[in-house]
Amino acid sequence: MTTTTAPTTMAVHKTITQTSPVKRIIYGIIELAFAALILFIFAQTVPAGNITTFVMTPGGITIGKAPDWILPTQLTLYILVGISVVLAAIQMIRGFGKVTMIVLGVVAILFIFSFLTWQASGKSLNLAGMLSSAVLLSVPITLGAYSGILCERSGVINIAIEGMMLMGAMVGALVGSVTHSLIIGLAAAILSSVLLAAVHAVLSIKYKINQVISGTVINIFSTGMTSFISQKFLQTNQALNSPPIFPRIPIPGLAEIPVIGPILFNTNLFVYLMVAILIILQVALFSTRWGLRVRSVGEHPKAADTLGINVIKTRYMSVLLGGVVAGIGGAFFTLGNVGRFDEEMTAGKGFIGLAAMLFGNYSPLGATGAGLLFGFADSLGSKLSLLGSAIPPQFMAMAPYLLTMIVLAGFIGRGHVPAADGEPYEKE
Repeated sequence: MTTTTAPTTMAVHKTITQTSPVKRIIYGIIELAFAALILFIFAQTVPAGNITTFVMTPGGITIGKAPDWILPTQLTLYILVGISVVLAAIQMIRGFGKVTMIVLGVVAILFIFSFLTWQASGKSLNLAGMLSSAVLLSVPITLGAYSGILCERSGVINIAIEGMMLMGAMVGALVGSVTHSLIIGLAAAILSSVLLAAVHAVLSIKYKINQVISGTVINIFSTGMTSFISQKFLQTNQALNSPPIFPRIPIPGLAEIPVIGPILFNTNLFVYLMVAILIILQVALFSTRWGLRVRSVGEHPKAADTLGINVIKTRYMSVLLGGVVAGIGGAFFTLGNVGRFDEEMTAGKGFIGLAAMLFGNYSPLGATGAGLLFGFADSLGSKLSLLGSAIPPQFMAMAPYLLTMIVLAGFIGRGHVPAADGEPYEKE
């Protein structure tokens, strides 16, 4: 027994010692590539005397004002190159251990900041405004991801999030316009989404219809119904399509913090709802008995049933709660952002939310980070188009969708997918 175990242990140890340096070198090369791009594409193509100005207070904000950043463009880019090279060298020589991916993320952020510095050379860019916009644009994506997590953690695939959000946006605008009440409009948006979630739950759980087909049918129905109502009523009578919008709600004290305050603590209700749902969902799923039951139903429904957990009831509840969250995400478009309904205005945000769910490994915290990343890509594209970027505006508009495809290509299949996800359960 001893002679068999020892060589095996030595072989495993040898494998670890051989692969670890290879990974260090690969990550180091990636970081060096970022540094090289900053150097040759950005730093060496900028006139030496150019200045980049970053405005650090979002437009229209009077609380928590911060001074602008006025940076010598070329010198700033050279400094960022130096930092990236130092981090790459340390990575290749000794590595960063458990924080390797964090360091790689830092280098990626330095690259993005270099790109912004280069694009805004000789101009002014409201960086705080772009970050504030990124947070707002991440709301429907992140809420869509939360809706997907609730459903798929219980074993029900839900690609109908897009349709639920679209219906919620239309109903929220219509009811909000008629009642002139934000609360009633939000409640109506949630109710309409929950009704669609109930249809999806009945088709998927009771009648065991293919869950992807069920979700697709709901998406098609929502697109057709909202387009019909919009053309028939909302476009011909603007009084039915002029809902009020939730105003910014500054949090006393926190809103006065420079830079951070105007972005995170002086925003509208939907951002605060997103944070509240994040905390509630993270705790509920991983620190409560209810969350354990939901996850067990998604992993091994037969074992859960044996232990006395009502699999069918748990799945129904999860899908309906997913509908509640999707309804809030849909209401954001009309009651929290635009103030009117336009056909297909969700623009695939429900599907991007599913990509954020995959990227976040079915975790609310991870999905939030992914949602913020997608929101930043969306904000970056729109802001640079207004700035007059050398990159064609069509490519900038494609940024969030390109990022979605990259995420799906690189991360699908690598996360922990619930074992019973998409499998109907029949009690024996």
